[in-house]
Amino acid sequence: MNNQVDLIDLGKMPFKEAWDIQENLLARNIEIKISNKRNSQSQATKNYLLIVEHPHVYTLGKSGDPKNLLLSESELKQRNIDYFPINRGGDITYHGPGQIVIYPIFDLENFEPDLGKYLRTLEEAVILTLKEYNIDSGRIHGLTGVWLDYKNNSPNPRKICAIGIKSSRWVTMHGLAFNINTDLNYFDNIIPCGIDDKAVTSLANELEEDVNIDEVRKKLVLQLKDLFQFEYNSAEIPVL
Repeated sequence: MNNQVDLIDLGKMPFKEAWDIQENLLARNIEIKISNKRNSQSQATKNYLLIVEHPHVYTLGKSGDPKNLLLSESELKQRNIDYFPINRGGDITYHGPGQIVIYPIFDLENFEPDLGKYLRTLEEAVILTLKEYNIDSGRIHGLTGVWLDYKNNSPNPRKICAIGIKSSRWVTMHGLAFNINTDLNYFDNIIPCGIDDKAVTSLANELEEDVNIDEVRKKLVLQLKDLFQFEYNSAEIPVL
């Protein structure tokens, strides 16, 4: 088991470039696991935490409905918004400036091979980060992600963090998108996560002021570190 994590800050990067990096890192770990099994070896897999901010893009999960994108192809081009059907779970979501996107490429056999617990732990890291800003957040039964006004019969439930993952041989990719200073108008062009009766919000919207996104990012990484009990070091993008 290896609880070391390479923390890689991708900065501002188009979605497709970050997706390719994820795919390559996942494939590396899969190759190690196949080789270990075939040759009775015990080479350690590696864990990565990619942090990125994307230009405007909509992504549709493999179980999503394309009708939840409310713009035509020509309208997307006119507004300079990318669109990708991708291989994570979930429906449609938006990534863009002012949003923290984190992609853990974790071998869960280095931690705990339980996808349900993994998802709940990602949510918990966001919930605890929001608590540092005196914002109460939580889960809604049957819906992935982190919500405000989340309790039964609350009048205005709204999502502040979307989560969607893929895993293969217990190696994860994709992850979470946490709205900080996000322009929420871009969510008007989709039915977010295929849910048309609940709203979307951001940390800045709730606090009614712009937020230091670097500060939030650091707090979130520390929460992930504590919850997963990993050690991390800053690293460069591996040569692929």
